[in-house]
Amino acid sequence: MTSGSVFPYLVAVWLFAIGVYGMVTSRDLVHAVGSLAVAQSSTCVLLPTIGYRAGGTAPVFADAPTDSRVVDPVVQALVLTDIVVGATVTALLLALVVQLHKRMGTVDPAAVADELRG
Repeated sequence: MTSGSVFPYLVAVWLFAIGVYGMVTSRDLVHAVGSLAVAQSSTCVLLPTIGYRAGGTAPVFADAPTDSRVVDPVVQALVLTDIVVGATVTALLLALVVQLHKRMGTVDPAAVADELRG
């Protein structure tokens, strides 16, 4: 492990487990979408932990010596992309839940499944 601590990894696993548990036990589609967002946020903790370098500096190479240790800038870009994709997926799923509520009058997954069966 590059960071020297397992705490960030444990936080990422805990967030993912809480999110998956919320999705599995949810009786409301809005709650399921929120739980999916929590599970997705675990990657926002995990990615910087993987890219961390002890003693590293910011990845600005204009004034840094060629042999200096810098933090990986690709991981930072991946985290920003992860945040944008997560917000987009959450917004899309919430819009679908709103449309489902307008058409069927419920956001309970079991009631929706029963109504779709006939």
